[in-house]
Amino acid sequence: MVRIRLRRVGSKGQPSYRIVVADQRSPRDGRFIENIGHYNPRTEPNTVVIDAERAQYWLSQGAQPSEAVARLFKNAGVVGAAAEADSDAA
Repeated sequence: MVRIRLRRVGSKGQPSYRIVVADQRSPRDGRFIENIGHYNPRTEPNTVVIDAERAQYWLSQGAQPSEAVARLFKNAGVVGAAAEADSDAA
């Protein structure tokens, strides 16, 4: 199964994340299919940049967002993320 999830980058104690599409079996910071955005929780307010067009494409292909990414999608207004998150909870 393909997942949309966070990939940790940055120095020790200074995390930032890339939003990537990856096979669920690959490690957190391992192989990925496509980078579709980034998230920096250390800025005020948090920096979230998402390529909404690519996110919609991957959601339409059946990719499942992780809980954290579904929350970022909802806050960023990426349509369809709420429906995907609801189907994960069910």
